[in-house]
Order: sequence, then C-alpha cells, then structure tokens
Amino acid sequence: MRIRFNQSARHKERGIVTIILIILLAIMLILSMAEARALYVLHDRLRLLERQQIRRLNTSQTNAPAEVHSLRNP
Repeated sequence: MRIRFNQSARHKERGIVTIILIILLAIMLILSMAEARALYVLHDRLRLLERQQIRRLNTSQTNAPAEVHSLRNP
C-alpha cells in the first residue's frame, strides 16, 4: 500500500523551510554586524589607550628614552 502526499502539503513544507533559512541567515547577519561594531569600538578604545600611554610616558621623569613612538606608522 502506498501513501500519497498531497502536492500542496509539500509546497507548504518547502515554503516553511525557506522562511526558516531566511530567518537563520538574518540572525547570522545581525550577529556578525554586532561583532564587527564591537571590534570597531574596541579598536578605538585601544587606540585611545595607546595615545594616553605615549603621552604619559613622554611626560614622565624617569630613565626612559627621551621620546616614545607608536609602533604603528602614522
């Protein structure tokens, strides 16, 4: 005995799977955008800390070299 599936039921299942995949892709995109934003903010904070450290080291009165330069090329 064969069980026959209704064609419209298969189309509905395919439509639901497509919608679920689109939702998962949207969630992945949102998460990757949030991560990129967080990395951008962390990079800015690191740059600010580096500037503060250079400023602090250049004004200190220790046996440090006369001037401290950034490791990055400006």
